[in-house]
Amino acid sequence: MLSTHLSARSRLAAVALTAVAVVAPLVTADAAAASGTKLTQAQAARKLRAAGISWTSSGHCSDRNNRRCTSFSRINSGTVNGIIAFKRASHCAVTITGGTEAGHAPGRLSHWNGYKVDIAPTSCVTNYIKHAFHYSGKRGDGAPMYKSSAGNIYARESSHWDITYK
Repeated sequence: MLSTHLSARSRLAAVALTAVAVVAPLVTADAAAASGTKLTQAQAARKLRAAGISWTSSGHCSDRNNRRCTSFSRINSGTVNGIIAFKRASHCAVTITGGTEAGHAPGRLSHWNGYKVDIAPTSCVTNYIKHAFHYSGKRGDGAPMYKSSAGNIYARESSHWDITYK
């Protein structure tokens, strides 16, 4: 009876390991595709508008190469999904003030590469970030940072929240 119990246990363990081996790559690929899928200006604007998220531009434009514009061209779908999830969880009005346009700091996880958005710092947004996320020190430029459980970084710059979705 003991040998039957062990062999059944061994078979169950083998099935479980096979399932993990098959599913793990799919989860990783799905996560990578979600954050790395580049959207057009129109695709991103449609998704954001449908979620009730607004945006503003000092130049009243969406040209990616003009720093006075607010562009979503080539933004990651994961970034758009992240700000939509933030709006839903916080129940705050969200206004995007910066997207993928020129003029932001360079880097792998940059605005230009589609990983960041800037949002207006309303009291609702600020209170939610400070209470929902863990304070994680100051960035090199002195901006206080808050980190979500997913690893996203919310940095309070002088005129906005700079959000990095990983």
